[in-house]
Amino acid sequence: MMAFSSEFQTELLDLMRWRRDVRRFRSDPVDDALLRDCLEAMRLAPSVGLSEPWRVISVQSETARDAMLANFQAENADALADYDGERAETYAGLKLSGMREAPVQLAVFCDEDTSKGGGLGVRTMTEMRRYSVVTAIMNLWLFARAQGLGVGWVSILDAEQAKRDLDAPDGWALVAYLCVGWPEETHTDPELQRAGWEQRSDALEVEVR
Repeated sequence: MMAFSSEFQTELLDLMRWRRDVRRFRSDPVDDALLRDCLEAMRLAPSVGLSEPWRVISVQSETARDAMLANFQAENADALADYDGERAETYAGLKLSGMREAPVQLAVFCDEDTSKGGGLGVRTMTEMRRYSVVTAIMNLWLFARAQGLGVGWVSILDAEQAKRDLDAPDGWALVAYLCVGWPEETHTDPELQRAGWEQRSDALEVEVR
């Protein structure tokens, strides 16, 4: 069995603390080899039935990026309309995407129609393929952070419109739109906490049955 040192264990916890949802990026490019390493970390993730259902589109063209940004702006305006008073004012002041600045943008999908894995583990919990994609995203996120990169997950999107704009196959479902790049600054506390939107829990409560 592989044994990890106490120093490594401490550093791993530090990495998790420094993993933040980044929305403020520098414009410096990300080396292609480094990006490939991040994607390799993603490939190493576990998946239900060894189905490896993650599919990635690198969004590079101006046309595609403009479409995704317009999608975000429309959905963000609709979301703002759901709030009022002080909550609306706080929401309006939040920076909720780095899509204008991030040099790398990845649309991560789940292939719901994949035959890989033979359907093992998804008969009763069909969402397990999407959960597998999320584990792959976290692999990428932690590896990127260890290299000094920042990652931001943009979830204020119309997923079906994004799928059409990126010409994704019918059987693919959008799980995440990721902005990747060099962060302007780093923090161990969430930006939403600093902005006064919400507070992080001090401890995880576990119920016993």
